[in-house]
Amino acid sequence: MATPYVEDDSGKYIAATQRADGTWRKPRRVKDGYTPQEEVPVYENKFVKFFKGKPDLPPGMSPSDAAPSKQKIPGCGDADAAGLSKSAKRNMKRKEKRKQQQDVDSVSDAVENVSISESDKSSDKTAVSVSSPSNSSAEADEKAKKIKNLKKKLRQAEDLKHKVDSGEITEPTKDQLEKLLRVKALQDELQQLECDS
Repeated sequence: MATPYVEDDSGKYIAATQRADGTWRKPRRVKDGYTPQEEVPVYENKFVKFFKGKPDLPPGMSPSDAAPSKQKIPGCGDADAAGLSKSAKRNMKRKEKRKQQQDVDSVSDAVENVSISESDKSSDKTAVSVSSPSNSSAEADEKAKKIKNLKKKLRQAEDLKHKVDSGEITEPTKDQLEKLLRVKALQDELQQLECDS
């Protein structure tokens, strides 16, 4: 914000201003050529000035030529990875590897879901039916997660039962009792999931 100057017969001065507590500051006389501290430009050495004035493009190259050129330079790797650190490049490689592994897994799931069956009308021709790999793999993953979760709950319930039987826990809480009562339902659900898969 620029300092408000007032010109008068006596010269240039900064007008009186009111403080937050309501009192007034005196008007201050300003000498010719004085620049207030907030209006003094920040010092820049010659190297900073040089790099600020330096164009981003090589001499003679127009900005329109530089914009669409996203060509891959041989032996340089990815164009995106050129400005990355070693660890960032390593992380990118790991991500690509994981992505490839997931692709391989989805293809192997698709191969597992392929079933060859004979059609009813002609015994010499066979029809191949493939269920969609994305849906089946997602369902398989979900079932695997549920099975793992149920096994964990059963293991926790068994540990709790051993602690109650051994006397480590003398008075089980309401939640612990509910967990012990849910064991049979968890076993039934686990058996049903294992039969479905």
